[in-house]
Amino acid sequence: MGRFLFELGRYMILMWRVFSKPEKLSIYRKRLFDEMVSLGIDSLGIIFVISVFMGAVITIQTAANIDSVFIPAYTIGFTTRQSTILEFSPTIIALILAGKVGSNIASEIGLMRVTEQIDALEIMGVNSSAYLILPKIVAAVLINPFLVVISMFVSIGGGYAIAMLTDIVPTADFVYGIQLDFKPFHVAYALFKSAIFAFLITSIPAYQGYYAKGSALEVGRASTRGVVQSSILILVANYVVTQLFLI
Repeated sequence: MGRFLFELGRYMILMWRVFSKPEKLSIYRKRLFDEMVSLGIDSLGIIFVISVFMGAVITIQTAANIDSVFIPAYTIGFTTRQSTILEFSPTIIALILAGKVGSNIASEIGLMRVTEQIDALEIMGVNSSAYLILPKIVAAVLINPFLVVISMFVSIGGGYAIAMLTDIVPTADFVYGIQLDFKPFHVAYALFKSAIFAFLITSIPAYQGYYAKGSALEVGRASTRGVVQSSILILVANYVVTQLFLI
């Protein structure tokens, strides 16, 4: 318990320093756009692939488990849409990015720590925590909702492709199910979750990397801790947000 409180307190102090007033906004602006490309645009490929197969699998599994003539065929499209928007796109994509983006952040900052580059920034009077971490957090919070929206469209498109290429569900029924009882609030809920997840994906690995000590081996361990902790907290945050907004 004492170790947990120590880590939590140090994390909160670091976040306080990160969100303190930056020295020169023009420098942060350039880094912000660079981080948007690094943390968001460069992940589009894996998001596209995962989303296509995710939508296809949801469609197939739903169709395979509906064996009653009393359940209409459009239920498959409805279930695919709801599962994609409410859970799979925001949460699964966040977990994937926690592994891809989180490990990169922890390794990058951890390597700077063990090679004393962060100490050099501090000697020059630069707020190293804000300079290194703030652009990553802001970039992820801004770009991740767009990635989730893309994932939603691609995932539902993957389900639609399966409906067209197979006979598990008529295409017209699938499209009707997608449109049935659509609630824009569910999209807003998913985007709100994705912004929270983006903060966890960036801040926790950055914290682990910032306080890494020793050799490159310790940097690897810090990276692993950052990915594991951010993934666990994503699931916890997912439960809390769902409990608050959907129950």
